[in-house]
Amino acid sequence: MSIHDIRIIETERLILRPPIREDFDAYARNMADAEAAHFIGGMQARPVAWRGFLTLAGAWMIQGYSMFSVIEKATGRWIGRLGPWQPEGWPGTEVGWGLVREAWGKGYAYEGAVAAIDWAFEHLGWAEVIHSINADNAPSLALARRLGSRFLRHSGLPEPYQDITVEIWGQTREEWARRA
Repeated sequence: MSIHDIRIIETERLILRPPIREDFDAYARNMADAEAAHFIGGMQARPVAWRGFLTLAGAWMIQGYSMFSVIEKATGRWIGRLGPWQPEGWPGTEVGWGLVREAWGKGYAYEGAVAAIDWAFEHLGWAEVIHSINADNAPSLALARRLGSRFLRHSGLPEPYQDITVEIWGQTREEWARRA
């Protein structure tokens, strides 16, 4: 896949697209929010958030995929990041999510994750999708179940998160296809 193959995904209420410079202020605010950032790497100062933001954008250029910026159609505002993720040493082909607190409880993570999983299986050819979830993150565990994923195993994460053990939830392409 090349950068020219990237497309915007639209759902009923969301636009999923690669990150752009104008998304950074909202991204940095989200990563400065202790509650919102707790399970996605922890609170980060703006310069650290910048490096993380560029990692997402750079993965699009190098890998041809990464997490999408999630844009709320009704307002045009950036409300999070969501989508395929597999940096070096990651425990599998992940579709993950991290939304601003104001977007929690509205079904946006489910709506976006369904579209991103469809896209990962169709465009990336993945055989499996996982979700790396902290055992204390009840909302993400509930979302994984709602997506039809099941607990697969415990796993560590690569540096700089090597001291974190997560639950790996997931499903195969065939299981995903049968969910409907």
